[in-house]
Amino acid sequence: MGKIKIYRDVAKLKSIEMFYFDTKTEGPTILCLHGRWGRAETWYDFIQHYGKQYRVIAPDQRGHGLSSKPISKYTAEEMAEDIIELLKFLNIDSVILVGHSMGGRIAGYLTSLYPEYVKALAILDRSASGLPKPNMVSLEEIPTCDPLTNDWSLPFSSLSEARKFIQQVTDSDLSYQYFMNSLYETVEGYKMRFSSQAIAAGIYNDEDWFHILPSIKCPVLLIRAKCHEGIPDEDFIKMQSLISNCVAGEMSHPDHNVHLGNKEEFYEYFDDFLKRR
Repeated sequence: MGKIKIYRDVAKLKSIEMFYFDTKTEGPTILCLHGRWGRAETWYDFIQHYGKQYRVIAPDQRGHGLSSKPISKYTAEEMAEDIIELLKFLNIDSVILVGHSMGGRIAGYLTSLYPEYVKALAILDRSASGLPKPNMVSLEEIPTCDPLTNDWSLPFSSLSEARKFIQQVTDSDLSYQYFMNSLYETVEGYKMRFSSQAIAAGIYNDEDWFHILPSIKCPVLLIRAKCHEGIPDEDFIKMQSLISNCVAGEMSHPDHNVHLGNKEEFYEYFDDFLKRR
């Protein structure tokens, strides 16, 4: 079986330029949203798996990868609007929406705010609970560096140093590769393609979003990892109770990257979801 060709392009939107993958294949469109610190690259295997039957699009969201990184609040509403602008730019009127982690939150908001654009929604290992944050009151008070990479010795002086350090601070091969996807070389050394300000602002503005779930009426697939860190038991039950048309599942693999930890198992869940929608 031949590989699906991935076209790379940049959409010039109202407030940002957005880099994206696009198979440009026939069929319904699946739009994939990566998690915090991530890139479109995380969806490569997913694209290869579904690209013959579906048109699959995966952007680098604002603050990440090759897309613009403006100083802004990075709220879910703001980032959802970016995706709507991308769909309008591509003349796409409806999608099957898939969001992992932070992308799941944005996908949830997009579906709630713009239901006419979403035929079905998959939320991957993301609770509707907000993230803990310091007591700050304004954008100006948000740190310019996110809590995870604040102590990283950036830029790295060599590729070997970068590899060794990222291996030490990540807890799995999948997490290691997730961050390596954002590594790039500059004249100063090796840096990461995500904006630390964007990450910090996104964390600060990551509030509970249980209240929007009842407004989501399309079919929803809710998947969590075996470790339950992404969606604790109480949140998993509550989210299902608030979403009227929800199918939920738990992966046998503990990795937060549920679409990569056990691909065959995930694709069984997703294939069944596609048949039900």
